[in-house]
Amino acid sequence: MRHKAAMLADSTLTVPSAPSLADARATLERVWGHADFRGRQAEVVTEILAGRDVVAVLPTGGGKSVCYQIPAMLRPGLGLVVSPLIALMTDQVEALKQQGVAAARLDSGVSMDDRSEIWRQARAGELDLLYVSPEGLAQPHLIDRLHDLPLSLIAIDEAHCVSQWGHDFRPDYRTLGRLAELFPGVPRIAVTATADARTRDDIVRSLRLEDARVVVDSFARPNL
Repeated sequence: MRHKAAMLADSTLTVPSAPSLADARATLERVWGHADFRGRQAEVVTEILAGRDVVAVLPTGGGKSVCYQIPAMLRPGLGLVVSPLIALMTDQVEALKQQGVAAARLDSGVSMDDRSEIWRQARAGELDLLYVSPEGLAQPHLIDRLHDLPLSLIAIDEAHCVSQWGHDFRPDYRTLGRLAELFPGVPRIAVTATADARTRDDIVRSLRLEDARVVVDSFARPNL
């Protein structure tokens, strides 16, 4: 896959067309070995590729991560992923690297030298995805650095953590609504497997996703 820097350079010569669902399917097959999306993945991917916000409730094992990983690989810029657990970030980043996807994470376990290299790669357009924690994103210096980079999307994983009605409530998730003001025009996707109607309403309100399309997979159990 070509580096984002080369893609952005090309855009100065011609106006690039928006990536299509066919492009997404090709990436899905090339990287993950699946010929097509399943469930309502394609609907979610289509929204993000078009630059629109979306809230996606997909069942565990339903491929939630692919719904933002593929658009981040196809859209110009860096895909920012907010994830609640270091272990979860580590697993996803390592899996992506093994599949040849340019991904990195910033957390307390990353050395200063590695951090410097990650920011160099981000500035050079060599990264597709950067994973951070909500607590890390609350740091002003991190926001300042991100403001210097073109973002392809912002993904909020395990979005039910924003809801006071859930067992996994994380106070720092409640501040993520400010991303709408900090990065206007950047499409945002909130994904979760555990969100009843009340929790979905809380996600939409807290994350300021009132205009987002809400996609609920029919296989998601309504009592979750």
